Amino acid sequence: MGAKQEALDYHSSGRPGKIEVIPCKPYSSQRDLSLAYSPGVAEPCLEIEKEVDNVYKYTAKGNLVAVISNGTAVLGLGNIGPEASKPVMEGKGLLFKIFADIDVFDIEINQTNVDDFVKTVKAISPTFGGINLEDIKAPECFEIEKRLKEELKIPVMHDDQHGTAIISGAALINALELVNKKIDKVRIVVNGAGASAISCTKLFVSLGANKKNIVMLDSSGVITSDRENLDANKSEFATTRKINTLEQAIKDADVFIGLSKGNILNAAMLQSMADNPVVFAMANPDPEITYTDAKNARQDVIMATGRSDFPNQVNNVIGFPFIFRGALDVRATKINEEMKLAAVHAIAQLARQPVPEMVNLAYNTKNLQFGPEYIIPKPLDPRLIYTVAPAVARAAMESGVAQVKITNWERYVEDLKKRLNLDNKLIRAIVTRAKQNPQRVVFAEADNYKILKAAQQVKEEGIAKPILLGNKERIAQIVQENHINIDDIPIIDPRTDQDHLNTFSQLFFEKANRRGFSAYESRKVMRERNFYGAMMVETGQADALISGLTRNYADTIRPALRIIGVQEHGTRVAGMYIMITKKGPLFFADTTINVNPTTEDLVEITLLTAKAVQQFNIKPRISLLSFSNFGTSNDPSAIKVRKAVELLHQKFPGMVVDGEMQANFALNMQLLHDNYPFCELIEGGVNTLIFPNLDAGNIAYKLLQSMEAAEAIGPVLLGMKKPVHVLQLGSSVRDIVNMVTIAVIDAQSRKQ
Repeated sequence: MGAKQEALDYHSSGRPGKIEVIPCKPYSSQRDLSLAYSPGVAEPCLEIEKEVDNVYKYTAKGNLVAVISNGTAVLGLGNIGPEASKPVMEGKGLLFKIFADIDVFDIEINQTNVDDFVKTVKAISPTFGGINLEDIKAPECFEIEKRLKEELKIPVMHDDQHGTAIISGAALINALELVNKKIDKVRIVVNGAGASAISCTKLFVSLGANKKNIVMLDSSGVITSDRENLDANKSEFATTRKINTLEQAIKDADVFIGLSKGNILNAAMLQSMADNPVVFAMANPDPEITYTDAKNARQDVIMATGRSDFPNQVNNVIGFPFIFRGALDVRATKINEEMKLAAVHAIAQLARQPVPEMVNLAYNTKNLQFGPEYIIPKPLDPRLIYTVAPAVARAAMESGVAQVKITNWERYVEDLKKRLNLDNKLIRAIVTRAKQNPQRVVFAEADNYKILKAAQQVKEEGIAKPILLGNKERIAQIVQENHINIDDIPIIDPRTDQDHLNTFSQLFFEKANRRGFSAYESRKVMRERNFYGAMMVETGQADALISGLTRNYADTIRPALRIIGVQEHGTRVAGMYIMITKKGPLFFADTTINVNPTTEDLVEITLLTAKAVQQFNIKPRISLLSFSNFGTSNDPSAIKVRKAVELLHQKFPGMVVDGEMQANFALNMQLLHDNYPFCELIEGGVNTLIFPNLDAGNIAYKLLQSMEAAEAIGPVLLGMKKPVHVLQLGSSVRDIVNMVTIAVIDAQSRKQ
């Protein structure tokens, strides 16, 4: 019930749905509006009338894809209708945007007749640079795609067919390379005969597989040549062998491709396969055989599934955004076989390359490398856009379907890199990393709806292992009233937990007996949840503490400082916000603690912030801000910042840091270059801002947050000996989940 309601709330809260249209030109003045519409808009209209290809110059057509469905084969839900398919199509649009910066209109058509469907899509096609067909049932999907590709002069692809085929094709190339088998010799069993299965098999043949070595099964068993009423797609892969069942077909087979239903391949069948079998069990959500069962049955198996919680996920998002990106960028008239094969080989080759640190960060590993558990790139690999898209674009040019030629490939790759949505990639990377090794996070304010919802979410997603502190009766009441699922999450009431209370009270008395706390007072304060939670972290019964949703910031920090204290060789703590902007993440400090830091304080705050930024595998490029630029004022406030930079340059020559400078110069490299070409930050820009005082830092992040110019994650507490993180008053459930994720990453890093 909880997960269902959460999904419904996600789609309905605030602005309903997942996507919106945002203007990309100025519109604040009357002149702007007169240019955007009447009378100014007449000019591009007339230019397009003269030459229709000018539509790509003056409108969004060249970066606009239609995601189109009639709702007849939606995910695993079946024929649920066009309206019910809309959430999926919106989601596909979101993926296009965040992975390849392609704009999408989702279009749901109330037509199941092939002729009427094709006629409708053709009628609206002038709007779009490409058509992505989605969730249309077989066999109609084959005819629809075939006709649209023939009758339209823009790229058309049914992703259910070709997306899975392209990714599994890349995976098959690499798997066979690892086991030293030739694709034209291997025996392949395909369980399933729907759109994806047919398309996968056709692509395998294009890659060199021998049709005589392929056996395909549908719900009635092996597709044999003597079966009656076979459609053309199934007939192409009908076998003359006298076999009927999967058990018979799979004996001595080299490859199993599953696009059917869960748990139909058992251990005995797998054990009957040839040496070093390749098994792609891609049914969702339950594969034909689980990864664990397959590995238990055969240690020599190379296994892929559609699931993200096991190695080698066959995920269409590795392909379709970048295939369309390449096709759009050369204004291809179609997506042909050459372009699909180029994508296959580009994806396969990418998996053989050294893995960048951002990917290792996301999956919490240091040695991800080509091998049986890494035969296809991870979805979060930032190289996909500038590896796959150029390969597809080049294939379009070489095969004669490109209308625009790319001549400077290095510049094209740089342009693709600029399209990367780094903010989303950072959040996805840290969430994925947290899931690799979830830590025990104690919530000090568990008798609160938002905290309980966040605890449920991080547990269900595998981000953290929550521990709840609070009144058990009150928590039970909130859980019941709001249908929250916190089964198996431990709940502790510090007021009644006598065993730990005695131990914790004695430990605190030993720490604080010379700071005004008697034994009685030590026991009294230890009943308070912030003290109790901090002691759990101090004694190793939890890995991190989250608090502050309902408490004053200072009141939340004091217990942690008294019990845990600042890190070794440190003298203070500081607060940092991660500001997620359209241009990527910015790190702001100090935004919450130090009111008027001295020069020495600014140096320590800078060091703490740099260390925190490095935890995200991002090299800090730091600007110390002021109202002054490099000595233009001798006000004490400017001087302290200037001296802090001098100290940092002297003591830490490898650090990329400069200042004092105004914020507009820090964020505008052209402005900085024109006026202060000596600045160390010009090449590469700035990602970390250190503010001269709390007024500036606090006001800056709250202004950006309130104007919806950035999403703020924080405050991240820096300088503590162990992970303690304090929530902003009134944080949303999303904010809390983000902070828990940061806390988990913090705990992981300290243990490493």
